[in-house]
Amino acid sequence: MSTKVQKNNLTPLKYADATQGIRHVFVRDLMIDCSIGIYAHEKEKPQQIRINIDLAVKEDLTPLNDDYKNVVCYENVVNGIKNIVNSGHIELVETLAEKIADLNMIDGRIVSVRVRVEKLEAIENTNSVGVEIERVRN
Repeated sequence: MSTKVQKNNLTPLKYADATQGIRHVFVRDLMIDCSIGIYAHEKEKPQQIRINIDLAVKEDLTPLNDDYKNVVCYENVVNGIKNIVNSGHIELVETLAEKIADLNMIDGRIVSVRVRVEKLEAIENTNSVGVEIERVRN
């Protein structure tokens, strides 16, 4: 008689892991006005959105030397997001999330990115609606 071991298909959240040499760089609750949405009233004026991003960064063996040029700089991450948002109207939150992920995956040190984009005024009686994506370098 054999007993089957049931595998759990849930993966726990990943945090900074010294054994893997991973550092997480994140931006929490970036509030920004954005021209986003598919409806006519959303195209008339920007609406406030909230963006969260978490970058898993492979640590290098070279010393940091207390120099921001040797790390993934969260100011550059924020400026990149602002550039995307300011580049023109975006129809879907999914498109915005993908553009943010793609921009950050250009940096070869980044092994994965998680992006959450929330529209704060889209649906009455909600705090927010939106999408969260995660992309991993192969």
